[in-house]
Amino acid sequence: MRLKLYLDFIKIEHTLFALPIAYAGAVLAGEITLKVVLLILTAFTGLRTFAMACNRIIDREIDAKNPRTAKRHLPAGLISLREAYAIALFGLALYFVSAFFINITVFILSPIPAVVSYFYPYLKRFTCLSHYFLGLSVAFALLGGWIAVKDSIMIPENVLLFALALLFWEAGFDMIYALQDAEFDRKERLHSIGGHFGVKFAKRLSILNHVIFFSLLLLAFAKEPIIRFSLPLVAFLLILEHYIIREKHDEERIQMSFFYLNALLSASLFLSIFMQFLLNLM
Repeated sequence: MRLKLYLDFIKIEHTLFALPIAYAGAVLAGEITLKVVLLILTAFTGLRTFAMACNRIIDREIDAKNPRTAKRHLPAGLISLREAYAIALFGLALYFVSAFFINITVFILSPIPAVVSYFYPYLKRFTCLSHYFLGLSVAFALLGGWIAVKDSIMIPENVLLFALALLFWEAGFDMIYALQDAEFDRKERLHSIGGHFGVKFAKRLSILNHVIFFSLLLLAFAKEPIIRFSLPLVAFLLILEHYIIREKHDEERIQMSFFYLNALLSASLFLSIFMQFLLNLM
């Protein structure tokens, strides 16, 4: 079935990372509605579809050389390049239409995340900062959720701190994900942290990024008791994430560390923020 193939092409399940963060931004703004919930869903899904399709299109020749990625849809011929472009354009259109119906501020700012998403795949050809550039995507998700409710760019300090924290969070776990290709990246002169500086350095830098992430969370939510109460769970998930890959970083371990634990962390943060929101209403 082509639809199932297309959903697998864009890794639709990876929306579990950042969609709760976008909703967290809306909840932090304090006035979430059903309209906003639905439009954030369509906008986020559209942008992520565009971003993943662009990533696969731009990296198709690199993916074909890498034994781990050679069976992806484009190198393996499971879908055509024309289909991939159509998926990207559909996602972009869905994103912009959704942004238009959210509010004028979101619509005016909407090209920024789209441009960042398009250029991200090129960066690893030139710089290891690509991990941090990717981190912007989840920071934008949070800020976009807040602006979707407030229709303003006057964002409070705690939300900005949270957005900065999320940048380091995603950069850190992207370094873990990239460990699978460290040797390939080194041979092809691609600039992942693991490929450029070695696996041990990448693991340590990933830990540092997550220490910064957690420290910024503490600063952002110092006055929010329920969110603070959830932070030990966040710390535990981060420690477990790094413990799993401490000696080996095979595909199964990275799937657990990169995908499942971070999806759980994202959901936990959203739940605590939502509970805090309900408490503040009382």
